[in-house]
Amino acid sequence: MRVGVLTGGGDCPGLNAVIRAVVRKGVQEYGYDFIGFRDGWRGPLENDTVPLDIRAVRGILPRGGTILGSSRTNPLKSEDGIRRVKENLVKQEVDALIAIGGEDTLGVAARLSGDYGLRCVGVPKTIDNDLSATDYTFGFDTAVNIATEAIDRLHTTAESHMRVLVVEVMGRHAGWIALHSGLAGGANVILLPEQRFDVDQVCAWVESRFKIRYAPIVVIAEGAMPRDGDAVLKDDTLDSFGHVRLSGVGEWLAKEIEKRTGKEARTTVLGHVQRGGTPSAFDRWLATRFGLHAIDAIRDEDFGKMVALRGTDIIRVPLAEATARLKTVDPSLYAEAEVFFG
Repeated sequence: MRVGVLTGGGDCPGLNAVIRAVVRKGVQEYGYDFIGFRDGWRGPLENDTVPLDIRAVRGILPRGGTILGSSRTNPLKSEDGIRRVKENLVKQEVDALIAIGGEDTLGVAARLSGDYGLRCVGVPKTIDNDLSATDYTFGFDTAVNIATEAIDRLHTTAESHMRVLVVEVMGRHAGWIALHSGLAGGANVILLPEQRFDVDQVCAWVESRFKIRYAPIVVIAEGAMPRDGDAVLKDDTLDSFGHVRLSGVGEWLAKEIEKRTGKEARTTVLGHVQRGGTPSAFDRWLATRFGLHAIDAIRDEDFGKMVALRGTDIIRVPLAEATARLKTVDPSLYAEAEVFFG
């Protein structure tokens, strides 16, 4: 058995832990050969490969990013993309493919598996934690810890100058990072893509904090939108999956707060800091378990599936089911956070 491995979409801490676990167990217990495809789906599309063996994965457990590289390439949108992917897998004598990624990467794997007969197994990766078939994705815990530490640090400088600090975190359609880091960091307002916000209400919460000599922290997801407006875009360009580039809602909100309250407001955009660096212990553990169970699915020839965390168990779910809808923040969870607003 020769197994291909790719990592697609945005990078995140824990990707290397999956690759390591897949190769270690696959070689040691099943005698499989491995080949890595560079830069996500671009690798099988352009036949760009790198050898994968135990030596190649030695020492990569604590490293962030991915030794295979990543991209947002969509072979479904490329000319003759499906044909080229299939031909290159045949050229490389690949019997099965492990795709490690989020909604877009695994959506491609689901199409290739369901419609074109490719033997794929998926591993869920995204700092946004927005895949509905799994309790958690690796990368999320690290991103939350990074954002929480930033909020902790911003509290002290905000209090020193008695100013509003708006912290913009990632989260295009799902506000899991904002919710978890905002609660853990003691934010006074948390704004999510799932619920449009009223700027006047945000300003009222901010002013109530100043009345008790307490500098407010506002945590906002990049995809959050005001009740009477649209998403704030970095630019109008689209990637190959049709996504616009979000960024700037934090700066926009800070200006509105200053204009309406007269209080000084500053913005910190955490951006790609949330994606980088050493994975947390939880993400190393989860990514390793996902890798071990992904290679077991290959051994069992249980293709068209994604490994997922349910409670403390790793299960397998159909790729089509796993990518059918996003997991967004339930209103009841947001209501818990609202206790601490203002």
